[in-house]
Amino acid sequence: MDRDVTTSSIVSTWISRASRLALVAAAGFGLAACQDSGDSLRNARAYRPIPDDVVALMQQKDTDSHAPILIRAYKKEAEFEIWKMNAKGDYVHLKTYPMCRWSGQLGPKVKEGDRQVPEGFYTITPGQMNPNSAYYLSFNVGYPNAYDRAHNYTGGAIMVHGDCSSAGCFSMTDQQIAEIYAIAREAFGGGQRGIQFQSMPFRMTAENLAKFRFDPNIKFWKSIKEGSDEFDVTKHETKVAVCSGKYVFGETLDGHVDATAACPSMKPDAELNALVAEKERDDDAKVAELVAKGVKPVRVVYEDGGQNPNFTNHSLPTSRPDAIAAGPVEIPIDAKGKPLPESVQVASAAPSKPETKSPAVKTTAKVETPAANSTQVAAAPAPAPEAKPAEEQAFFQKWLGAKPPAAPAAVDPPIVSVDPAPSDVPRPPKRQAQSHPVKPQASLATPPVVVGSRAVIPEKYSAYAPQDR
Repeated sequence: MDRDVTTSSIVSTWISRASRLALVAAAGFGLAACQDSGDSLRNARAYRPIPDDVVALMQQKDTDSHAPILIRAYKKEAEFEIWKMNAKGDYVHLKTYPMCRWSGQLGPKVKEGDRQVPEGFYTITPGQMNPNSAYYLSFNVGYPNAYDRAHNYTGGAIMVHGDCSSAGCFSMTDQQIAEIYAIAREAFGGGQRGIQFQSMPFRMTAENLAKFRFDPNIKFWKSIKEGSDEFDVTKHETKVAVCSGKYVFGETLDGHVDATAACPSMKPDAELNALVAEKERDDDAKVAELVAKGVKPVRVVYEDGGQNPNFTNHSLPTSRPDAIAAGPVEIPIDAKGKPLPESVQVASAAPSKPETKSPAVKTTAKVETPAANSTQVAAAPAPAPEAKPAEEQAFFQKWLGAKPPAAPAAVDPPIVSVDPAPSDVPRPPKRQAQSHPVKPQASLATPPVVVGSRAVIPEKYSAYAPQDR
């Protein structure tokens, strides 16, 4: 009797537990079914396989899907590179993706809301992958890093994502980010703990260095070029540390490294340092040669970032299409990064009437008639050749270690015409929280103005005039 009661109780308990498990399972199934129209669909995107053609490309490069990767991005060229480690332990270039959109100007990100895409060396970890992104897929690049924090730079949530929309992010198409996300996911699956992300303002070529040699950001750009050069000469991940508020490359540091404190003792890699120094000397010599041939220093100003030319003729939806319609403007600058006197001409956007002469008024200067709906930024006739200024001499002696070349014959600088951006377009609703309205542009219906003894920057670019740092 007691045995029957005990058996009955056990059976009842099992039935009760089975019923509860069935209810939980049913509830879970119902919950999963609800998520199929939401997060689970986005999660499914995160597990798409690497495309077959990319896998085949990996095999050609003597690597595979689980090998470590490294990422390099270039803002000016709007290009995004994936590098893969091969069987020998060297990184080989796998694929370059044209960047669909980036925002801001060339230069590092320094504060929240400046729309700047950061520059420097960052690390992407598995925890920074975001399968539930509102922008198809995304991953955080790791801004601010130790260098940014040491300089009290603010802001965050800087992503590589889809949707071709940027407010400080590296924005790709949905198809591109699905492919890039899958490559990174498989690398983490193979055991990689952190992906190095090198973000550069432009490709560190002699041509770019010659043009931007007096840009206010050149000191910072030269510092991160050292880390870029290390990768170029070794094809191994760059050794990066931050101490004394600066990047330190190619060194093994003993003890704890504090980004704001003095650097601890170092164990230099003599062979590596020699290779980097040799590349720097070669680059400096090429820069000096280009300067001697007359390459002028400029500062490039964007309305709000840019995109790769591959997307110019495509009808992809993008953030602020008005801001990238005209393209960047090159402003000639002096050795202090200031616009050159007597070098900027602002013309009316409205078509000008043919110039007429009046017997009572003498015309002493001719203003070129611009095309309709265009803004001209033109250089005034160059004066007769004269001795190099002290700043130019300092550039050759201190930066390049060379004597300044003889002044080239005077030539008229070219006229650069750009279409003005149309009126501001509201940003996508999902970016409203980060919206930064653009100030209304000044009317372009005023008569042409030829600048005399003082430099003038078009009003819509005045916010980007170089500041003393």
